[in-house]
Amino acid sequence: MKTAIITGVAGFLGRYVARHFAQAGWSVVGVDAVAPENVALSAGTYRRLELPSPRLGDLIREVAPQACVHCAGRASVGLSMEDPAADFQGNTVLVFELLEALRRSAPACRFLLLSSAAVYGDPVSLPVTEDHAISPISPYGYHKRQAELLCEEFARLYALPTASARIFSAYGPGLRRQVMWDICARALTTGKLELRGTGGESRDFIHAADIAEALLLLATKAPCEGEFYNLASGREVTIVELASALLAGLGLKVTPAFDGQATPGNPLHWRADIAKIAALGFAPTISWEHGVHGVATWCKAELSVP
Repeated sequence: MKTAIITGVAGFLGRYVARHFAQAGWSVVGVDAVAPENVALSAGTYRRLELPSPRLGDLIREVAPQACVHCAGRASVGLSMEDPAADFQGNTVLVFELLEALRRSAPACRFLLLSSAAVYGDPVSLPVTEDHAISPISPYGYHKRQAELLCEEFARLYALPTASARIFSAYGPGLRRQVMWDICARALTTGKLELRGTGGESRDFIHAADIAEALLLLATKAPCEGEFYNLASGREVTIVELASALLAGLGLKVTPAFDGQATPGNPLHWRADIAKIAALGFAPTISWEHGVHGVATWCKAELSVP
């Protein structure tokens, strides 16, 4: 049985990834800093560590993992603008510490970085391919790019197998932040919906379950030579389309309003070219319509709205 260490296992994507690897027959060791009672780990074992930790090397030697999926770190463009130092520690320094621990204790372990489409900044053309110019517009984007370069460094100089997944807009039940949660929470609690921007901004959404499947694919089939992959659905959705779909799923007759103000650090449009990861066998399985309806249903239940 193969073993995978999942960092940030108590977080949104960490939970999906741990469950999917366990269902695929892997032995899962989840790592996070929260108390065990706050970890919804359906299978595997949990080790409470606040990373970086001097005990990490001991854990790696003990479990001898074949893969380490790094789901920990900070995931907010806005917070990175306010506190770039904390974002650098959580998204760049931590990656170095993990790579160094693996180099010393499990040099054949595949390291998978959850990077971000934020490394591209505001793309000049769509769809965005992996060879598009790198031009971040937020500390978060810069720090994710620096983490990618660390993965490339360890792959080339130390032969540590690494790959980076540039995730576009992740969503799914369980995510209590970002645009889908904000839309549902505002509409359900106030009966109206006022959002930033024009509504014409677009994103490429990918369900967390599809992200977990893609990461499992990378853990088993990718060359892991420091390369990176776009991870998205390949479908462009405007924010006004998103709001309309969520409102319909909530059963609300509300007309969204927009203030026309841009949010610093956020790109205007996203749509990914996913041919590179598709060549390994990946294809999204959760349709946009089904996924958004599931989020609306979950948000309504979470907010206790009859």
